[in-house]
Amino acid sequence: MSEQTGEGRIVAGDGAHGGIEVSDNPDRGRFELRDGDRVIGVASYAVVPGATPEVPARVVFFHTEVSPAYEGQGLAGRLAAYALDATLASGRSIVALCPYIKVYLRRHPEPYAAHVLAPTRADVDAAERAAAAAG
Repeated sequence: MSEQTGEGRIVAGDGAHGGIEVSDNPDRGRFELRDGDRVIGVASYAVVPGATPEVPARVVFFHTEVSPAYEGQGLAGRLAAYALDATLASGRSIVALCPYIKVYLRRHPEPYAAHVLAPTRADVDAAERAAAAAG
């Protein structure tokens, strides 16, 4: 069970993850899992604008990871669900280059399947640029 704590944030409320927050950090192109002030996981993305105003932008997920100290607690799944839900809520499409996000989408097709697009060369290029910029 999760509780909304403000725009773009949730706090896990099941006791097992007390105080773990998930939020979007668009300036860094990633959704973040935080334990207090410490970033413990990320789902990195690049945004590719739509070709026309009628075509939604594409959020290209290219890397997801959780700190080894927090693995095995279901936090990567919470991060993926939050990131994908936020993408849908923003009216954008999903492009999955990240292996974890690909598997998550296969295991949880709804409500995402209708919004998942095959990657284009522009998507791959944007992800490569974003990954290089993130260092």
